[in-house]
Amino acid sequence: MQKAIYTTVELDALLSHVQALKGSGARFVQMHAERNVDDGTYRLVYTFINVRAAQEQIAQDGSYAIENLVVEGIDQYQEIPSISSYYPAVFPFENEAHDLFGLAITDMQIDFKGFFYQVSTAEPMSVITPEVKAAREKAMKVRAAAEAKARKAAAEKAAAAAAAAGEGAGDAAGAAVAQPATAAGSDAQHDEAAAKVALKAAEMEAKLAAMDPEKAAKVRAALAAKAARDKQKKEA
Repeated sequence: MQKAIYTTVELDALLSHVQALKGSGARFVQMHAERNVDDGTYRLVYTFINVRAAQEQIAQDGSYAIENLVVEGIDQYQEIPSISSYYPAVFPFENEAHDLFGLAITDMQIDFKGFFYQVSTAEPMSVITPEVKAAREKAMKVRAAAEAKARKAAAEKAAAAAAAAGEGAGDAAGAAVAQPATAAGSDAQHDEAAAKVALKAAEMEAKLAAMDPEKAAKVRAALAAKAARDKQKKEA
């Protein structure tokens, strides 16, 4: 007989619970999203089975347990961390949750550099504007260029250290590779940070454009107020 165990977890604790399940040998089964018609929030259910434990239970009494992680009260624009770094098979389920409900699932570790495959039309796939698509593609290119720049700087520094150190070339080169050039790393981080800021701004504009004008105005006002508070904290 199959038994179902449901454990409600906070969104920020989701990955730690998934990591624990992975470590215990649990296999991913499925994931689904559903909308709460009362308050408009969303509920995510991730289903797993510990195959080894299930085999032992079946041998004993013919039963086994399905384990479910439940995340409640998710806002449509809240960022949801992908669990694909632990279970790549979750991708089609996360993609479906995004396409059906527009849920913002981030940091996917499949073949798309952390982003969903997107199209520039609003239908029938994900709602995505050309501006957001362009911003995401730019962010991916900036990230790749920054990583290449840092690797090149590290290689050049290692070569220079090896040439200058003579007999100690091996140790010097190893140290140089372990510590990439500071300036190059700083520039790369700055470029990537700027790309991420532009990407988030473009995505928010797309979301606001899809909202009721009155609601969009309230959201803009709230964002402006938050930006002002953050600026005051930095200047204090």
